[in-house]
Amino acid sequence: MSDDRTAATRSVVLELLRRIGEGDPQAVAALYADDCDWRLDWPEEEHGRAETPWIRHRSGRADAAAHYRELAAHHVPEQAATTVGQILADGEDAVVMGVVRQTAAPTGRSYTARFALHLTVRDGLVVRHHVYEDSLAVARAFAPGTETAPLP
Repeated sequence: MSDDRTAATRSVVLELLRRIGEGDPQAVAALYADDCDWRLDWPEEEHGRAETPWIRHRSGRADAAAHYRELAAHHVPEQAATTVGQILADGEDAVVMGVVRQTAAPTGRSYTARFALHLTVRDGLVVRHHVYEDSLAVARAFAPGTETAPLP
């Protein structure tokens, strides 16, 4: 049974990543449960700032669509790339590890940030979305007058 759950989880995660890559927020959000535990590992006092409004906790499908719309609106789509290094799945849980490269639209400054995304999948839908990323690189790219150094 655990092997079946692991395979189902991996399948949903791969489909989620494919949809994220296509850039349709509604299609991405369709893979999230109405009630989803969505957390970002950023200092709480930094959540929802004008420069980075997508950085905040969320709670479900509608919030997921808003997240991907806000993220796209604040970045230069032609200057974005994500590399997934590993996908580890066990039962309902999966961890996606990789590197994202983006350019902040308001400043024109690019950044590179490593990330880990912990997902939990139940009944074919994502019920947990916890992101751990290099928040300092993102914050610097959106702050006026600062520079970021790319990761090696």
